[in-house]
Order: sequence, then structure tokens, then C-alpha cells
Amino acid sequence: MGMNVCCLDLEGVLVPEIWIAFSEASGIPELKRTTRDEPDYNKLMNWRLGILEEHGLGLKEIQETIAKIDPLPGAKEFLDELRDTAQVIIISDTFEQFAKPLMVKLGMPTIFCNTLEVAEDGKITGFRMRCDQSKLTTVKALQSCGFDTIATGDSFNDLAMIQASKAGFLFRSTEQIKKDYPELPAYEEYADLLAAFKAAL
Repeated sequence: MGMNVCCLDLEGVLVPEIWIAFSEASGIPELKRTTRDEPDYNKLMNWRLGILEEHGLGLKEIQETIAKIDPLPGAKEFLDELRDTAQVIIISDTFEQFAKPLMVKLGMPTIFCNTLEVAEDGKITGFRMRCDQSKLTTVKALQSCGFDTIATGDSFNDLAMIQASKAGFLFRSTEQIKKDYPELPAYEEYADLLAAFKAAL
């Protein structure tokens, strides 16, 4: 198999943007705000937690709502085939408690992400980020223990991980990112992304 690890972003690549899908499922439009609207992630998360509290939503209710969200069509088949071929780790800025219902639907792949602080009564009281620049830091850590990484993602926060890897691809990214990074192969379909990973392995 060689010493390759495939590193995948989660939201936009395998599942819809969780907060946007959650906003639709819960009927709380304010939760559609993303880092495009508020680039300071800590500020954004604290603001989101405030809205959840305002609506009386604890972890249980959130997980029940997230359980209604499905992976993107074709994502599980893509992931299954990639996992048959290579080691795969999903590296995401989301939180393990949010990702869990989606991981069940994806066949419980390995995910490195962040964690929420949850009180006894299920209220979300805060969050802990695993490390700074988690995607790049994780890829560099894998490389430091002898692995080559091959990465894909759709967003600005995936670029460092993609550029630091032996091979890297954009998947369903924005026109702007594709234009700004013409050297990165960009794919729209899982079959093409899978072929690119297999060629890089």
C-alpha cells in the first residue's frame, strides 16, 4: 500500500456545510453565518453557541437535527472505495459531537476534529480546538512520522493542507479559489477525484 495517507476535508467534500444544513433543518436562519461573514472563528462559534442557548437547543436536540442531514450523494461510495485502496483520515474544523451522526452514515471513518464542552444537562458551554491551523498541523505531523499525504478540500482553510501534501486536489471549490490557484487540479465529480487519488497513490 505504501506509506500514503489520504486526508479529506469533511464539509463540502463528503457532507453539506453542517451549520447551513442545521440552520435549514432547525429553522434558525441566523445560523447560516459562516467564516465568510465572520472570519474570526472563535467569535463566530461563541455567537452560534449564544443562539443555540437562546433557542434552548442542547447537544441532544442538535444531534437529532444533524441526524436528518445526509452525506452528499455518492460520498459514501467514493469513501468506501478510497478506504479499500488506502488509509484515509478526515480532517475537519467541526466538532466530534456534531460529526458523529454523519460518521455513522459514512461507515465510521477516522476523523480528526475539535470537541465541544458539554454540561451534565446537555447544554453546550464552550469548545476546544485541537491545535492551531489544525489541517496543516496534522498533515505535517503525519509527514514527520514517515507518511506521504494526499489531500483534498473545497475551501480557503484547506489550501495549506493541499499545498503541503505530495499531491492535492480541489473538490467542488469556488470559481475564485480555482482561479487563484490554477496549479491545483480541480474536480467536480467523485469518479474523477477517486481516479486522481488512485493515480497519486
